Amino acid sequence: MRADRPRSAAKAGLAPSGRSAKPVGRPGPGRRRQWSGLWFVLPALLLYGGLILYPAARTINLSLWRWDGVNQATWRGWANYVDVALDPILRGSILHAGLLIVFFSLIPVGLGLVWASLLTRRRIRGLAWFRLVFFLPQILPLVAVGVIWRWALAPQGLINQVLGWFGLDQGRAWLGEWDYALIAIGLIGAWVQSGLCMMLFMAGCGRIDRELYEAVRLDGAGPWREFWAVTWPGLRSEVGLALTVTVIAALASFDIVFVTTNGSPGHRTDVPGLLIYQRLVAGDLGHAAALAVVLSGLVLLAALATSRLSRSGEER
Repeated sequence: MRADRPRSAAKAGLAPSGRSAKPVGRPGPGRRRQWSGLWFVLPALLLYGGLILYPAARTINLSLWRWDGVNQATWRGWANYVDVALDPILRGSILHAGLLIVFFSLIPVGLGLVWASLLTRRRIRGLAWFRLVFFLPQILPLVAVGVIWRWALAPQGLINQVLGWFGLDQGRAWLGEWDYALIAIGLIGAWVQSGLCMMLFMAGCGRIDRELYEAVRLDGAGPWREFWAVTWPGLRSEVGLALTVTVIAALASFDIVFVTTNGSPGHRTDVPGLLIYQRLVAGDLGHAAALAVVLSGLVLLAALATSRLSRSGEER
């Protein structure tokens, strides 16, 4: 009789200890709550897949074909990517974008650090006015920026007029000179990005404890030592963010180049974004897609490199 009690208890749905057993095969409330949360994420996933993942996959597939958008496509495989690597115009556009990183990223970050350190070191009247003036290029559309600088750098533009006041060279077409066109575009990009970097660094300086500055000043540190001991460690995350944004802006530049030079003189100012547009208009969708995939890879690598660099700096 005693041996039959556990068996009868199990048939009744009770555990041997007398507690009720959990029903088998029915998900608990926690699991049901977890699956119900997926329904809230599903619209965002569908939107992301439709607007990002599917176009990316379609572009990668298109980069393996020769197609003008109308006639039947011809399979080329990796030949389009080989052309990107061997064609001097396509390869040169990537090199030009790499050079623009110096102007779009390194120079604005350096200038932004200097300006932020000077403007936040002591209380300055009219600081809001300085912020507005330096951040103004970020407010203007890049097409408007390109039009303004195309007029300023024209042979009879503002830059040559100012140089003429000091008796320097006049009448030079800065955007039409082989040696100066790409540098001129780079300086335009530096002017646009410097205000953004300065605003980021000024916001970061506002988070640094002022007692740290007072402590290093009591130790006899000057402005240079104060910057490296307090300001730079406190701005590492902002520097990483600024590098990521400005490097991507340099690699993906299009508006300023299209408005000012459109790749001239002699493909001297070609950049990947401009050639992608030109190849699409010309009906060469395969090369345009291949160059777009290469550009996307470069942007992704640059973003990963800058984020890893800033993360390693914070760990040290």
